[in-house]
Amino acid sequence: MRPFRLAVIAGEASGDALALSFLAALRERLGDRPVELSGVGDHGLPEAGLEPLFPQADIAVMGFGPVIARLPLLLRRIEDAAAGIAAFAPDLLLTIDSPDFCLRVAKKVRARAPAIPIVHWVCPSVWAWRSGRARRMAPHVDRILALLPFEPAALARLHGPETVYVGHPLMERLAEMRPDVEEQRCRDDATQPLVLVLPGSRRSEIHHLMPVFGETVAKVAAAVPRARFVLPAVQRLRPMIAEAVARWPVAPEIVTGEAAKLAAFRGARAALAASGTVTLELALSQVPTVAAYRGAGWEAFLARRLVKLPSVILPNLILGRSIVPEFIQEAATAGALSRHLLAAMAEGGERREQLAGFAEVETIMRSAGPSPAANAVAAALAILPDGQGR
Repeated sequence: MRPFRLAVIAGEASGDALALSFLAALRERLGDRPVELSGVGDHGLPEAGLEPLFPQADIAVMGFGPVIARLPLLLRRIEDAAAGIAAFAPDLLLTIDSPDFCLRVAKKVRARAPAIPIVHWVCPSVWAWRSGRARRMAPHVDRILALLPFEPAALARLHGPETVYVGHPLMERLAEMRPDVEEQRCRDDATQPLVLVLPGSRRSEIHHLMPVFGETVAKVAAAVPRARFVLPAVQRLRPMIAEAVARWPVAPEIVTGEAAKLAAFRGARAALAASGTVTLELALSQVPTVAAYRGAGWEAFLARRLVKLPSVILPNLILGRSIVPEFIQEAATAGALSRHLLAAMAEGGERREQLAGFAEVETIMRSAGPSPAANAVAAALAILPDGQGR
């Protein structure tokens, strides 16, 4: 029996996790047919059979400055990846997230070996900014696997590749995100509520948001003296966060690690969060939220000209209406944030509206079915010539 040849390009740990889930679902679908794996990845992929073309660390770089510093190596690795994949001649090339690298590889593979089917998992945010990327992807990406339900229509409107909503990995973790009986009692207690403080996972976000978040926490604590505040932090940023928190009038408890974060989410009554993907996690955890974004002046200048959306909050985009209040740049004041956060904590219309909206978000997100990985495999194999995916 001829092995199924799968080429994977994953540029970071989150992509590795998706690749591993795809590989497991693919092997289950193919049964006894063996799978040969080549490409770029780490964090369990080599142990799962990946023959790496080069170390993932060569391309795992974020930020304008670091990218420029490593640009010669990155350009060389794009060529190396394309050449290696063309030589491997896979039945399918799966590129995952990291669009600046992955889509350049896809373009070069299509030029070298036009017959290789190419699927990209995690739709780039072309619906938010740089919309011209959608049309430019179309010649060298056969199908996009989307995490968000509004993305297929957005890509069709922008004349991008065919896009299929396969579901979000968070949907497989709902049980970890929902409170047990004791945690629900904690959530229900408005007299001594647990409030999440989530200033982001990037240094620039933390730098700009921590001062106003500290002021907001102080105002909420003054209004609800028995409130408790928990700040889940990634380990690498804990020293920076701890230094900033030391200057706050009311200091939150800082926790690290996924288990501690999920425990805090399950017990939380409300959250103050940086605008970003965490707002979807909070919505699916049923935690009413107030979101904020502050950046450098030049970032705000660019955002106002490039981002063509009424909201950048994922639950709002999924519903097509605003239920999570968001405050951007100069609008993100301690007065505004604390006023809406107190409303989200109290029993009242604002809290009820968010919780009802979050139930709608969950219903929409469930529409793809229970297994994003199995859906991704089915959508990817559907573009192959008859019989190759069987």
